[in-house]
Amino acid sequence: MSADLVRIRTGVYHDSVSLMKVSQAVTALAGVEVAVVAMATELNREMAAELGFDLPEADPADLLVALRAGDPGTLEAADAELDRLLAALTGASAEVAAAAAHPPRTVRAAARGRACTLALVSVPGPYAFAEAMDAIEAGLSVMIFSDNVPVEQEVLLKRRAGELDVLVMGPDCGTSVIGGVGLGFANVLRPGPVGMVAASGTGAQQVSCLLDLAGVGVSHVLGVGGRDLSKEVGGRSTLRALQALDADPATELIVLISKPPAPEVAHAVREAVAALETPVVTALLGTGSGDLTTAAETALRALGVPVPAWRSWPAPATPGAHGRTGTLRGLYSGGTLCAEARLVAGAGEFTDFGDDAYTRGRAHPMIDPTLRLEALAEVPAGDVALLDVVLGHGADPGPAARLAPAVAAAVGRGVPVVVALVGSAGDPQRPDVQAEALRAAGAAVFASNAQAAGHASGLLASPR
Repeated sequence: MSADLVRIRTGVYHDSVSLMKVSQAVTALAGVEVAVVAMATELNREMAAELGFDLPEADPADLLVALRAGDPGTLEAADAELDRLLAALTGASAEVAAAAAHPPRTVRAAARGRACTLALVSVPGPYAFAEAMDAIEAGLSVMIFSDNVPVEQEVLLKRRAGELDVLVMGPDCGTSVIGGVGLGFANVLRPGPVGMVAASGTGAQQVSCLLDLAGVGVSHVLGVGGRDLSKEVGGRSTLRALQALDADPATELIVLISKPPAPEVAHAVREAVAALETPVVTALLGTGSGDLTTAAETALRALGVPVPAWRSWPAPATPGAHGRTGTLRGLYSGGTLCAEARLVAGAGEFTDFGDDAYTRGRAHPMIDPTLRLEALAEVPAGDVALLDVVLGHGADPGPAARLAPAVAAAVGRGVPVVVALVGSAGDPQRPDVQAEALRAAGAAVFASNAQAAGHASGLLASPR
């Protein structure tokens, strides 16, 4: 009979990526059935409760440990290994701190006396505002990778950045490329003449990867955060980033990417674009500007580069794959890719698992696919599943290893699976390898998310 162990540790914090790796290592031990090692946020507590664990009261700042093994002896051994792994995390942090005789205690102190122009903030959302404001007051531009930052704080940060003539990228800025250096989730891109301003990490990754596959590189990719073109924020960072790229001699063409913007902000951005000297291709989804693939193709034509046939890997022939009357289920890790698929497909049920509601206290789905795998397992026969797989530095080093068995299981019970694979030829995961593994499992794979969404929608005779 299985044995459970549940513990709450106070005064212990580790980032979600480190804890995910610990969870995976303990789960892989022989005889261990379930291992949840995560901060005790509401979402993580709900997940543990759904797994059948009896949980005590806990604060979101506490560490939750929930283990289940086949027998008490295995459970005890797993707990000991967990302690060793957590101690190693703490030891690594101590070694880093001890490496400097007098480590700086603030961003401003760290920047003092150094030729710094940019700070990267990646701390839990409630603490991001103070660190980002410290960077701005030090005269630094700042990329805020952190999510779950209140919009009121974002407005304050961007207002102050405007006064000090620096740029705020974020909050929830997943991707930027500055002078060839990728920050956050970043693909391996060749240098080139295209600069990007993106209120979307995965949108920027899709367009830049398509350009790269066509032989065209980028100068910079300036992420501005998914809310920048909202009515509340007013496009403050977008306008500043457009001006910066317009002044950059290495940028010959600008591509502007966003999820559906507030109408009044879209109007202001278009007026600003009209005043620039550098030509701009806009991909403001939902405003008649077309999809992300169309934007990449427009950019190529503007540069005089032929538009290639975007790669695809057709699924093995499956009887009854077409003409279904079920529902299209979009299970996405990228918010803009999810919004684009919804617009292209025109109907279906779509979930953005990269939304703040799903990432509070746990790793982003581009790193940890657990929630999406669970959702895929619940798609009923007769429906069609549509997913994105985003490659590059920071993302899952081998997504097909965990996704392919789930795809094969879905296809086996009568669920066609379509995958949008976003990656460049230089990415460490090797797109061809990932695509072939997913295709072998039964999925249809496309380099273009728009084409993937169109294909998935076309499998349904009467989508609803």
